[in-house]
Amino acid sequence: MNKAAHRDWQERIGQESGAISPAARPELTAPTGLTAVPGAGQVTLTWDPVPGAIGYLVHRDGEPVIKPDVDVPAVPSCRYVDTGHGAASYAVAAVSAMDHAGPMSPPVHAEPLKEGGEVSVRVDGRRVTRELPRPWAFMVGSEHLSHLLSTERTGGRPIGAELAEALRIMRDELGVQTVRAHAVLGDDLGVYREVDGQAVYDFSRVDEVYDRVMELGLRPIVELGYMPRDLASDPSKTVFEYGAIVSPPKDFEAWSDLVRALVEHLAERYGIHELIDHWAFEVWNEPNLAVFWSGTPEEYFLLYDVTAAAVKNVHPELRVGGPASAANGWVEELLAHVEESGAALDFVSTHTYGNAPLDWRPTLERYGLDVPIWWTEWGPTPTHFHGIGDGPFGAAFVLHGMKSAAGRIAALSHWVASDHFEELGRPPRLFHGGFGLLTVGNLRKPRFHALALAARLGDAELAATLDGDVAGVEAWAARHDDGRIGVLVWNGTLNHAQAAGAPELTRTVTLTIDGLDGAYTLTHHRVDRDHSNVEAAWQSMGGGEWPADEQWDKLRAAGTLDELAPPAAVDGGGFTVTFDLPMPGVSFIELTP
Repeated sequence: MNKAAHRDWQERIGQESGAISPAARPELTAPTGLTAVPGAGQVTLTWDPVPGAIGYLVHRDGEPVIKPDVDVPAVPSCRYVDTGHGAASYAVAAVSAMDHAGPMSPPVHAEPLKEGGEVSVRVDGRRVTRELPRPWAFMVGSEHLSHLLSTERTGGRPIGAELAEALRIMRDELGVQTVRAHAVLGDDLGVYREVDGQAVYDFSRVDEVYDRVMELGLRPIVELGYMPRDLASDPSKTVFEYGAIVSPPKDFEAWSDLVRALVEHLAERYGIHELIDHWAFEVWNEPNLAVFWSGTPEEYFLLYDVTAAAVKNVHPELRVGGPASAANGWVEELLAHVEESGAALDFVSTHTYGNAPLDWRPTLERYGLDVPIWWTEWGPTPTHFHGIGDGPFGAAFVLHGMKSAAGRIAALSHWVASDHFEELGRPPRLFHGGFGLLTVGNLRKPRFHALALAARLGDAELAATLDGDVAGVEAWAARHDDGRIGVLVWNGTLNHAQAAGAPELTRTVTLTIDGLDGAYTLTHHRVDRDHSNVEAAWQSMGGGEWPADEQWDKLRAAGTLDELAPPAAVDGGGFTVTFDLPMPGVSFIELTP
């Protein structure tokens, strides 16, 4: 076993972190019970949980499985499906912090099969397991909210009006409650300036954007950043095309005064109980990356303390949290810091891309904390203009992440709602690999359709079991009060190299639903390369940079959720249907009384 590679990964994930006392870390043991079961085009690894672990790092042939464009390679559960590789030796190590992995398990060997691919899914329509968690519904990300005020155009489309409409769609069709965005303290909203050495506040443009958010039926999660130019210790330190200043303040007391003044203003305008019940305040964005915070870790933790105190000074029940970090960084560092400083911490927030989020609950338990965990940014890729999320790969990916998060994470916030986004410049073409669930023009990408189907599930989660050559097939079922039963079945992989599809991973799925009573109408919706895929529709029209006027109408007509087959009648008692499910692909089977 290549122990050096294991140590290299430990150093890589810990390089952005501050020091943590070894006494704060649990002693991790090597995972036991590792098995490797081969199937068509894949090997499925399972193992026993390790106490204190927040995730597990899989090794293949002595090297950590670190995929390009995945910022945290560790997985949160005791199962991993390896696709796109031949015979290999596998081992697993538990992870308890971003700079601490335990010893590796004894290795096992396996080789994918060339044949197989049958999966049975059985749903018990009478057995409710819990109220269905909806981790997508609490929060969604957005480009900085001054974009709502823009009267300019991208691709011939009005920026401000379409961003507002995108956020309304998030609320109406996905049930999203709040929106998080950068740069509310940026100079484009003009909140702070100094005249003759005296601070002058102006929250009028903040009022404009937050009034608009409220009119849309959403509430803000107020990310407190970036730094106003007149308050920055080094205004030359900027990020993004719009020049957000990432410097610490030149005067921490003046920063505290600004935060307190802003929160007091918001309480006066919208009502203190509105803020207590529905808003929250997050301290900065990704301070563990130098591109977003030019100060030291100690300066960020000081910023956290004075910001949390300023928010609580307005009312002790207002919620404040952080560290809003990239790639799970500084979570334990912040927990250790506030344990010492006594600063308030009402939620823990961090980000990850390209993988399901880790499980920080054991770490919070170690610190005696019972606060929500909010992943305030998450998506298929952290890379601008990557392209992997525009097609059906993104649909299967978001369902895998949401199912993994369900019940253990209070919020898994997709970054972002709309391709009206300008961090590295405005979109150069319709399909450019944007982060949005919706394109410019508010065409629905496969990722959006996947979340819309999840939102169609009822509130009573139903027991679902899978058997056979399961690989990346997952299922999620729920029942409505009126008797409707919905079953989501999807087929995905974390291997970005197979995002365009892998025939060997196609599965024949036999779905059985027991416990039906009476007659039903069956509908079967599908998201894959050939269904509910507006990117493919655009390519069939010749592609190019931007649609002409008449092409927008054709794309809207093509961008709907497609049925795999016409509706059919189903007798009660029991129901079975068999269908092929490509990878990537999503099926939604709904039975309506």
